Amino acid sequence: MTQLRRPWLHLDWPLLLTLLPLLAISLLNLYSATRVAPKGLFSQQLIFYGLGTVLLVLGASFDYRRLAKLAWPIYLGTVSLLVLVLAIGRTVNGSKRWLGLAMLGGQPSELMKLALILIYARLFASDPLDLQARPLRYAVMWHVLLAPPALLILKQPDLGTALLCILVAASMLVLVPLRGKVKAAVMGFDLSVATLVFLFGAKAYQKKRLLSFLHPENDPTGTGWHARQAICAIGSGRLLGKGYLRGTQNQLQFLPEHWTDFPFAVWAEEWGLAGCVLLLGCYVVLILWALGLARDARDRFGRYVAIGVASLLFWHVAINVAMVVGMAPVVGVTLPFLSYGGSSLLVTLFALGLLGSISIRRYAY
Repeated sequence: MTQLRRPWLHLDWPLLLTLLPLLAISLLNLYSATRVAPKGLFSQQLIFYGLGTVLLVLGASFDYRRLAKLAWPIYLGTVSLLVLVLAIGRTVNGSKRWLGLAMLGGQPSELMKLALILIYARLFASDPLDLQARPLRYAVMWHVLLAPPALLILKQPDLGTALLCILVAASMLVLVPLRGKVKAAVMGFDLSVATLVFLFGAKAYQKKRLLSFLHPENDPTGTGWHARQAICAIGSGRLLGKGYLRGTQNQLQFLPEHWTDFPFAVWAEEWGLAGCVLLLGCYVVLILWALGLARDARDRFGRYVAIGVASLLFWHVAINVAMVVGMAPVVGVTLPFLSYGGSSLLVTLFALGLLGSISIRRYAY
């Protein structure tokens, strides 16, 4: 492998200057959201931030190209953890998503997002001529790699994370140089199968929950209540917001799960439209930076890792904001950095560290 002279001289300042405001916003918002939450959540998240910062630095220092050889062990190991969760995992609120084995605790489904990005980057980093010559092989492998983790995560059940894995995988498939007809055929087939499964395989309560965002009044005490309170919080923020720590929907606990699923509503109520524009602007800059890095990467593996991380950030933000404003069902997708949770934060910061590694190693000789 090529070497790098003085890597500290090639720090990616656009990444740091975008990430630092996001981290500051997240801490401000989380402190407000957890004032009426169970004690200790904010201090626990500070610990996760400390660990995540270490992972960010390690990811940027690590030569990302070595992960191409480790992609298969990481993928198979994470799938094994998903099986272990179903066997001996800890059940919380009817879902078995956490290992709960001392230092091995956490959600392997969060790690699965990164594992899928690495294994697909390894798969599609093959010779572009081979992608054109044998597109069916890659389309089949795409399904083979996605099916086990998606089914295992759905079994937990965790619809939101399974949906994110599928969307990230689909985004990477769309952006690789496979034939357009092959991509269209794969997407058409999968959408048809998903529609049939939903119509004839999903239970009545599952259909009701997924469609409740269209008519929230039909589920006034469940997800309909969540969506209506979130919209009320956002609307009450108006242009400049009610002020920090003065959001009534948040502080009086009308807004449910405001430190996990609905932190965007907390921010919108306290900081208004102006604050929302600032927050979403930071996300847009971060995603565009990742896509620009994919364009400038020196090798195909790095390019597809950057595409995968950009798509992960995009779908997290898009789905969370859409479900908060009532444009999508409430499926438990977190908002990067702002939502409470260790596994998601650690994986996201390490993924950004890998992007930093890709950026730094553009200057290798």
